[in-house]
Amino acid sequence: MKVDALLPDDYRPAEDEPFMNDRQVAYFRRKLLAWKADLMDDSKSTVQGLQDGTRNIPDVADRASEETDRALELRTRDRQRKLVAKIDAALRRVEEGEYGYCEATGEPISLKRLDARPIAVMTLEAQERHERREKVHRDD
Repeated sequence: MKVDALLPDDYRPAEDEPFMNDRQVAYFRRKLLAWKADLMDDSKSTVQGLQDGTRNIPDVADRASEETDRALELRTRDRQRKLVAKIDAALRRVEEGEYGYCEATGEPISLKRLDARPIAVMTLEAQERHERREKVHRDD
């Protein structure tokens, strides 16, 4: 997209601009793509580390400690894999023109919320209602 190339590095979306104008869309696309690239790089280094780190440790306690570290690393990577899927979904919403709007209410999600959590799909109020309902049903 041509707006993406013209977007200054220090650009920050402002409330006084039209919501989800070309510059804001380009800003969030760039932010999502950079986040995804960072996660993918981390994932590649983990795979490489796991392949290189395979060794026979004679001490049982040391072996258990290393296996625990590996399990934690794999859990972290699994969370990041799920996060990459959410980033991909956000990028699809950007392409479809639906990014920045609440899935529950259709209202615009605040720019501050999107800047802090670019994969947000609900306004803060809708998310809080959703979590309260989820908590009530979980307790049953």
